Amino acid sequence: MKQQLIFLLSFLVSASFGLQAQTTISGKVLDTKGEAIPSANIYIKNSFDGANSQLDGSFTFETSESGLQVLVVSFIGYKTFEKQVEINSKTLLVEVVLVEEINKIDGVTITAGAFEASDIKKVTVLKPLDIVTTASAAGDIMGAINTLPGTATVGESGRLFVRGGEGYETKVFIDGLEVRNAFGATAPNVPTRGRFSPFLFKGTVFSTGGYSAEYGQALSSALILNSNDIPEKTQGDISVMSVGGDLAYTKKWENTSVSGKLQYTDLRPYQGLINQYFDWESAPNSAGAEFVIRQKVNKNGLLKVYTNLSRSAFTIRQPDINRPGIKDTISVDNDYVYFNTNYKDVLNEKWSVRAGFSATLNKEQIGFNNDQFSAIENGAHTKLAFNWDAAEKVSVNFGTEFFAKKFTRELFVSDAQPETYDFNENLSSTFAEADYFASNAFVVRAGLRMEQSSLLNKAWVSPRLAMSYKLSEKGQFSLAYGEFLQSAQNEYALVNRSLQPEKATHYIMNYQYFNDGRVFRVETYLKDYDNLVKFANPNDFNPMNYNNLGFGSANGVDVFWRDSKTFKNTDYWISYSYVDSERDYQNFSMLATPSFVSNHNFSYVVKHFVTPLRTQFGATYNFASNRPFHNPNRDGFQNDKTPEFHDLSLNAAILFKQNIIIYVSSSNIFGRDNIFGYQFADQPNGQGIYEGQAIRQGAKRFIFLGIFITLSKDGQENQLENL
Repeated sequence: MKQQLIFLLSFLVSASFGLQAQTTISGKVLDTKGEAIPSANIYIKNSFDGANSQLDGSFTFETSESGLQVLVVSFIGYKTFEKQVEINSKTLLVEVVLVEEINKIDGVTITAGAFEASDIKKVTVLKPLDIVTTASAAGDIMGAINTLPGTATVGESGRLFVRGGEGYETKVFIDGLEVRNAFGATAPNVPTRGRFSPFLFKGTVFSTGGYSAEYGQALSSALILNSNDIPEKTQGDISVMSVGGDLAYTKKWENTSVSGKLQYTDLRPYQGLINQYFDWESAPNSAGAEFVIRQKVNKNGLLKVYTNLSRSAFTIRQPDINRPGIKDTISVDNDYVYFNTNYKDVLNEKWSVRAGFSATLNKEQIGFNNDQFSAIENGAHTKLAFNWDAAEKVSVNFGTEFFAKKFTRELFVSDAQPETYDFNENLSSTFAEADYFASNAFVVRAGLRMEQSSLLNKAWVSPRLAMSYKLSEKGQFSLAYGEFLQSAQNEYALVNRSLQPEKATHYIMNYQYFNDGRVFRVETYLKDYDNLVKFANPNDFNPMNYNNLGFGSANGVDVFWRDSKTFKNTDYWISYSYVDSERDYQNFSMLATPSFVSNHNFSYVVKHFVTPLRTQFGATYNFASNRPFHNPNRDGFQNDKTPEFHDLSLNAAILFKQNIIIYVSSSNIFGRDNIFGYQFADQPNGQGIYEGQAIRQGAKRFIFLGIFITLSKDGQENQLENL
């Protein structure tokens, strides 16, 4: 009994001391703006004592711990708070301010001016698959891009005309390296296509302005193509088409893959069956080869080597407006080589590196009746760039690059001595830009690009600035500003080597909204041009008649909507662009709207998969308002308008067997006679009238038929994602 009383007394004494040792800890959990954070987890480190914050951020709990302890407060999206506290009284009041944790992957991103398409991007506006399933594109990368806002339909060219800019103002890059002569050789008023197969690329960045300081020598736009990494399987592909065919094979090992492709295109049989407006003596035909090696170097390093070889030729007879009833014979033979090797690696948690080299050789042999001309361009580009996570809120992208170019023009004119003109230009460039993540909702990017020209012995600095603010989880607002320089075109620099770079200054404001497979985007912009090249006559070889006194501007608004959720098995997008552009450049006599500008451009693209038929149907409608041209029979300059442009194209991809696809498409199914402008004689006829002729498309419509067969080990692979 005595022992029991002693034990009871000891227990009561211990409990009494325990009650006296209890400390109440309380406080509030706030963010840096003073807003309450509910449901935060508050506890004493290495103990079970703690609580969760209430709706107003307040918390309170008791602990029997004493002395120096560590108070921990955590909440998703914020840095964990730890504070050493002295527990030696009955109450302890603690002030807690949580700082937002920056997530550079899922946070706000710069969107002004850029449409990105990539398998690894969280937000996708235009997927690589869209390039070859858009009815009007006919498998051409540039054709699919032309359904995005900011582009203009210039049917007699086929190049990318962006926001009041000419086709030469858009530059193409593969894995960050320049591609010179990215479009096939052509003749005046005959549309061309891009040289590269869309099957090569996993992602596309089409920037209509305000792009990174990493990219230069592009006044209006940068099209950045990112090539595929090591494929998943070994397979072969056979394509039989109405305009030719190709064979492709990819061998895949654990860390290596080798791919090769042979392609032959010949429009001569096709155009012999389909009535053509153009008078072809020999329709376009080409042969080409591609070769790709991909090698995984270590855990994160990847080396790619890509080579593209092609040869093409055609001969066309075009009416000579100055000699009624006479046609000029124009022949073009083109040899093209493009080589690209690049390496990327993650060095550690903070550093990554990209390095590469590209080279281009383009040789055109042009015949004009009895005269011969040649244009030879050799170009090379080497780059070394680093990405550095300098701090939690700061990422830095910087590097250096070197461009080399030689252009040669050879003239073999009847009854005259051969003449050769050439020039070399080397450009040394450095760039640096930093992203500052003020929060997960606000990011600022500031950059500088410096370029030095050996031809002019001068250097220029171009500032770039962009920022984005995330208004909500699904919508964000962006601004961008930048100065962009581009060397004078080869034909002009050949005559006057003192011509300064042409300059464009971009101002962009953008809003973008994403919600469950739906994308809405609206962007307005202003683009000021300066130092544009001017001359009196386009074929003048007097360098004194060329200068940089040209100027101009372009402003407008672009709207984009895409929806893949509302209608089952249906994906569609709508784009609209308005542009108001004027220039006084080249041989213009005054400030006026150039002939390639249409104020309104509209595209509607829809794709629907019919499961029972195992068929995807597609349609594309393109509209462009009338374009100005100069009619010498009327007063004024740029004083007339073309008809509006309309084109409805259809396509279908049929999964005939698991590894066999039948693909058919037709452009302009209603056969509208679209006219892109007019040519006029240099002198009036006997009645004082300048004779004119329309510039129109080569045929009412283009019909394509192809069978695509994939050979793989399991027989289940196909090219549906490429069609």
